[in-house]
Amino acid sequence: MPQQTEARNQTDAPIDTLSPVRAAEALARAQLDAVRTVVQAAPEIAAAAEAAAGALTRGNRLFYCGAGSSGLMALADAVELPGTYGIGSERIKIVLAGGAASLPELPGGYEDDFDAGMADLTDAGVSKGDCVIAVSASGKTPYTLGAAERARRAGAILVSIANNDSAPLLGMGDVAILLATPPELVAGSTRLGAGTAQKIALNSISTLVGVLLGHVHDGMMVNLRADNLKLRDRAVRTVRTVAKVDEAVAKEALAVSNGAVKQAILVAGGAESLEEATARLEKAGQNLRRAMQLESR
Repeated sequence: MPQQTEARNQTDAPIDTLSPVRAAEALARAQLDAVRTVVQAAPEIAAAAEAAAGALTRGNRLFYCGAGSSGLMALADAVELPGTYGIGSERIKIVLAGGAASLPELPGGYEDDFDAGMADLTDAGVSKGDCVIAVSASGKTPYTLGAAERARRAGAILVSIANNDSAPLLGMGDVAILLATPPELVAGSTRLGAGTAQKIALNSISTLVGVLLGHVHDGMMVNLRADNLKLRDRAVRTVRTVAKVDEAVAKEALAVSNGAVKQAILVAGGAESLEEATARLEKAGQNLRRAMQLESR
């Protein structure tokens, strides 16, 4: 009997027998089924976020590993972290089967190489105390298993994400996240429901990491890298909203802080200097809410 990720979906009529409208409806329903599997994995997702945030807090790094469409989901999440939460790009590492050169066509042969997974994670510099997120729909992709094994040998914390119960990858993880998506409407096409579930799980982990690191305040990004017009406008709105000041004061505070939103909020709220704002944040563990409470005492 094939694994869930390879089995034929027998709940709906074959997608190739449906009208385009009915096929689109079936595909949308399948995505909703995928979402429900992520809700069921919420405790493990929270544990993964705590592990990743802990590693970053200690000065270690966060690695994302995968192959094929699972690797693309990992890549998409990893590249967003520096801009969204101001986490240094040197702290986020991406280990993708075939490397960046494989992206135009994403040939499948790379994922069959266990030793390459081990070697690539070694070359990326994994070490004790790092956190490694390894993603594989089947949970038995040799490349990803190789990376996971290297993570374990290095003493890194391993977060395993797979879509098949009893997958080898899940058995290796310090935190194991099963996203039990049903068989795909196109058998084996795990960029569909399995990919959706992986994307949501990874988004949830990285967002919670931002929260746990103190980079989210009242649902707003307060550690973003404002390197374009949209984000600079967002930074001004955030300072205005949190510090309860007008636009001119917000812009002046951001100028004083060289664009750092947390410090600008504290400056706009009464900190006498950038140095004082920075010191308060350090004392508060980079948590803006705590730093603002320190200010008010």
